[in-house]
Amino acid sequence: MLWIIIGVIAALLLFTAYAFNRLRRVDIGAQEALGGIDVQLTRRADLIPNLVNTVKGYAQHEKGVFEAVTAARAGVKAAADNGTVPEKAAAQAQLDRAIVDVLAVAEAYPDLKASAGFLQLQTELADTEDKISFARQYYNDAVAKLNSLVRTIPWLLFTSIAGVHAREFYDAPAGQEAPPSVQF
Repeated sequence: MLWIIIGVIAALLLFTAYAFNRLRRVDIGAQEALGGIDVQLTRRADLIPNLVNTVKGYAQHEKGVFEAVTAARAGVKAAADNGTVPEKAAAQAQLDRAIVDVLAVAEAYPDLKASAGFLQLQTELADTEDKISFARQYYNDAVAKLNSLVRTIPWLLFTSIAGVHAREFYDAPAGQEAPPSVQF
């Protein structure tokens, strides 16, 4: 009879330890999932302004180079129509410098195209928003698992021992249902 009592007490102690550890692991998983949301929000806060500024810089640089080429071409046309030889030479030299600038840009940045930059920005914005959505869903899944344990027997009996309680689900703040718009 003593062995039965000792066995039951040992089984209860083992189950208590198991319940404690399981509740703590699930709670830590929910904490980790919440940290994942913070990581993605920080990523967005760091990434988006840098991408916007990078694309703006590239687009302005490209725009300036191609505007110079366009202006130089217009100057050559005007000089060709009714300009003197020195005016024609000066216009041609200006066009040559503009073309050299275009070639230098293309050589230094072979993939430098404003449209590609804008497409990359859109892709990065969508990817970041997808990662934030996934992190929120992952957290809500972890909270659902934790809350189902905390509110059901036998785990309910061990929540105070483990210091674990139900958590709130993550609802996106108002205005974050859609990706942020970027204005140039």
